[in-house]
Order: sequence, then C-alpha cells, then structure tokens
Amino acid sequence: MPSSVKMSFLLLPLLAACTEKETLRYGLQDQVVYEDKTQKTKRKSESEYISILYTNLYQQPITPNQLYKTQQVVQSIGDRTLAWEMLLSNYFNKPGIQMPDETFMRAETDSFINMAYRRFYLRRPGEAERAWFRNFIRNRNDATVEMVFTAFAASDEYAFY
Repeated sequence: MPSSVKMSFLLLPLLAACTEKETLRYGLQDQVVYEDKTQKTKRKSESEYISILYTNLYQQPITPNQLYKTQQVVQSIGDRTLAWEMLLSNYFNKPGIQMPDETFMRAETDSFINMAYRRFYLRRPGEAERAWFRNFIRNRNDATVEMVFTAFAASDEYAFY
C-alpha cells in the first residue's frame, strides 16, 4: 500500500473529529438568590450578639475593650432577657447610633422595611411580614424608628443564626 494511502487512513479519524462544536444558548436571565434564613437554629453567643448588635446599630465594629466591658455587665445581671433589654436601651441612648429618620420611615415605608430586614435578619421580608410592618407604621403615629429597631433586635430570630 502506498504511503499516501496510509497517510490518508491516519488523517481520516483526525479530520472526522474536527467538527465545529455547536453552542447552545438559552434565554436565561441572571437572578439574585437569597438563602432562606427563616429557619435559624444556632443561638448566637453572648459576644456574637453584642458585636453584631453594636455593628447593626452603629455601622462600625465594637472595640475589644468595649466588648469585654459589655460582657461583664451582661453577665453580672444574670437574666439574659433583661440584660439584652438593658443593653438595647443603653445603645439607643448613646450618641452615634446610625438610624434613618422618621420621615424616611413614613415616606418610604417599604424601602425602610426591606432595609431593616436586611440589616437585622440578613434576609428579605415575606409579604405577610411586610404587610404587618406597613400597617403598624402607617396606623401608629407614635411608632418610631427606635421602636421598630428594638423589635428587630429583641426578637427571637435575631438571637439565632
């Protein structure tokens, strides 16, 4: 058999393998997916709760010295629920807390609710949750940002991961 025929037989599988690959495209759009954080099961430790609460309210991390002193006060109280309520009251009475104003809460109620859920619960509110807070804010003239933030920070969901 001539060498050119042998060469043809050797190149034939190579040429057959060199076909253009078909690229499939689907009309999909990118979506932002949020993890479902409503089923939180791990309780935050004392230091985690204090650190996260401070960061959520002041929008900056707590110093190690402040954290240590706060932990000492919380441990001296004994009753965990009472300690958290006292801590919240103390934080809301100190200067430097970063909260939106009442005008924003009332004028942009849905944006305020979404911001509060992301800030405290790291998730979006469900429609029932949004409707409840919307009605609460709109129907209560005495509702304040501090009141809403306190409700979030004192909730059971906030105490868990």
